[in-house]
Amino acid sequence: MAVSEVLPDYAGAFPFERFNAMQCEVLPALLDSTDNVVVSAPTASGKTALAEVAICEALEADGTALFLAPLRALTNEKESEWERFEDMGYSVYVVTGERDLNPRRAERADILVMTPEKADSATRKHDSPRYSFITDVDCCVIDEVHLLDSEKRGSVLEVTVSRMRRLCDPRVVALSATMPNVDDVAGWLDAPADNTFEFGDDYRPVPLHADVRTYAHGDNAFADKYRRLYRALDIAEPHIRDEGQALVFVSSRQDTVQAAKKSRDEIVERDIPMGARGDYDFHNDAAELSNDTLRQSVLDGVGFHHAGLSKEDKNLVEQWFKEGKLQLLFSTSTLAWGVNLPARCVVIRDTKLHDPLEGEVDMSPLDVLQMLGRAGRPGYDDKGYAWVVCDSSDADKYRALLRDGKEIESRLAEDLDAHLNAEIALGTIADLEDVMDWLETTFYYVRAASAPEEYASESALRERVSDTLRSLVARGFVEREDMRLEPTALGRLASKFYLRLDTAREFADLAERADEDDARLDQDGILRAIATAAEFDSVSARSDERDAVAAVLGETEDLDPGGRKILAILESRMRGTTPGELQSDAWVITQNALRLLAALRAFLDRLAGPAAANLACRIEARIENGISDDAVGLTAIDGVGSGRASKLAAEGITTPAEVREAGVSGLVSAGLSEGVAERVVESAGELPNVVFEWGDFPDSVAHGENDMREVTVRNVGGDARAGLRVTVNNVEMTTKNRYLGEADLPVGVFGGDADELEYAIEVAFPELPVHPVVEARSVRVE
Repeated sequence: MAVSEVLPDYAGAFPFERFNAMQCEVLPALLDSTDNVVVSAPTASGKTALAEVAICEALEADGTALFLAPLRALTNEKESEWERFEDMGYSVYVVTGERDLNPRRAERADILVMTPEKADSATRKHDSPRYSFITDVDCCVIDEVHLLDSEKRGSVLEVTVSRMRRLCDPRVVALSATMPNVDDVAGWLDAPADNTFEFGDDYRPVPLHADVRTYAHGDNAFADKYRRLYRALDIAEPHIRDEGQALVFVSSRQDTVQAAKKSRDEIVERDIPMGARGDYDFHNDAAELSNDTLRQSVLDGVGFHHAGLSKEDKNLVEQWFKEGKLQLLFSTSTLAWGVNLPARCVVIRDTKLHDPLEGEVDMSPLDVLQMLGRAGRPGYDDKGYAWVVCDSSDADKYRALLRDGKEIESRLAEDLDAHLNAEIALGTIADLEDVMDWLETTFYYVRAASAPEEYASESALRERVSDTLRSLVARGFVEREDMRLEPTALGRLASKFYLRLDTAREFADLAERADEDDARLDQDGILRAIATAAEFDSVSARSDERDAVAAVLGETEDLDPGGRKILAILESRMRGTTPGELQSDAWVITQNALRLLAALRAFLDRLAGPAAANLACRIEARIENGISDDAVGLTAIDGVGSGRASKLAAEGITTPAEVREAGVSGLVSAGLSEGVAERVVESAGELPNVVFEWGDFPDSVAHGENDMREVTVRNVGGDARAGLRVTVNNVEMTTKNRYLGEADLPVGVFGGDADELEYAIEVAFPELPVHPVVEARSVRVE
């Protein structure tokens, strides 16, 4: 069926001219019905085109389409792929993190692209102006809906889709690789039978042979990697000799590089004919690669692909593999979920992987099936070959997976308390009756009815939810009065910042202790609160990391090895130098720590005050930029990151005030170009600039005399929220929290028993990483 006949106004949106047999069967449901649609079909059978048809239908009705992609890397790829829609006059916008979000672009977009996590965050904040766009979605396409079964992310997808259906009731089109219980997903989404499709292996473009190979397991994990690599090469070799291609999945970015290096040597040893060192044009093309190791490797016909490569390098690797110039490619699992890059032979070398937050874990069954589904090149191969390399003790488990597939289960029960708290905080659950109404909108409820022997009965479900609700009330997240449920400040903060509830409770306790005794809160206390957060419970320190941890921290023994590792990473990040032994996990841990610090800052702001929040803000900026404490305020200036901040600090310019004082000429002398210096000075001028006016404040006061004076604090720079605090001899007298323009502070001068009174006025900015501004006056008591 020709695209131009079915969608004449949108033929330019498709990279092909005719729909295939599978797509033709689904088209009537997409085009002639407004009901939800669920499609389960083999990998590479053409599901992406169905998503594009659904999007075209939404655009035709002047609606907004949301495409939920399983990985962030894939959202960026869709933005590139869907330039076809841009060329037709439609706007495609990938929604990223809070800092990078452009609300105006999001609001005007015709096609939004998000991960489930970003959509979850957006729907939690739908009543804010920045995220109101999420309630205007008319069609929601869920790519790889079998992600519901993911241990870490499945519940997020589940509650997000359920929430969106309550908020704006979009049409839902759910696409999945082959799954045995597609009817459960259809039941959850209320897709009628005529709109539910299950296509078997007959619709695979290339038949698949999948099996398991074992290897001789030893005592050394490092040596085992090479045993599995040689086994993978044994499997791939006959296909490569037959001018086929092999795709080998390994567990980490570094493993892709090391496996490619070792394989190049082994290929020479085995005398396998491959490589393009004699191809002059390809040699010139390879020179464009920015990764030195990759540049050398591709000339031997061996490549590697992971999320850490530049976009340009990844694109070239994908192009060359599609063209057959690379015959052996090593990749992480990211490639399995994204680019349509099939090979005649697919091998999973590593079924276990190191997760920075969880330690060693088994690769999920979903990932295994997704990877194996890449075997077989349509139009090139008559058959695809897929193999799992594993220890003999796991062989039966993987054979059963290949034989029976994987039913999609709900993961909601694992995080039921956090998700229930989020719905109460959002107001979608306002009383006890709403609780069960909400539960009935979840995949968990549908799956429990379908497989009661594996889930709880309905009465047991109700009891579990009731127990969870009682726990939320007891721990201070929810208030209950008769049938009514209200979120507390703690519950709202936990939901807003996506926190495990144990972490939220700890943060609140820390903030309340700081409010009672401000001196107890310091940098060490904040860093330890992050290092011991529940989100990091499963972090472990490998034996080769412990010496590096000790070099950073010394011999502190009051944290477990995982907590010490996190603390060492955070402290070394603040210094700008992370030991090499810790770098493999540092990025993931740091990103999670920055999210937790932003949350802790909000807790401190709400419960302890602006000064405590400012301390957390400075620590956050130091970890993000690797800058010293005295110069951290420079990072508040737009256009000043770690490099420029360090350069200015080396020249004695460490604060926004000193930047303003130095002016353009001073910054040029410090090493900035004139254009950059002008922008930095302008940005510094937009930050607050505090001036104190003490008026006729006395130098002395007589014993027993009482006098009230007034001090004016004026901000002559950019607007910002501030906390003002007046102390006398370190005892707090007055506090005010406000957007600072001009404030008059009453100050009592009392001639008491002390010989001298030290008055200090502190202005702290909870949302800026600048040091508090403090000015003091001394009064003699005579």
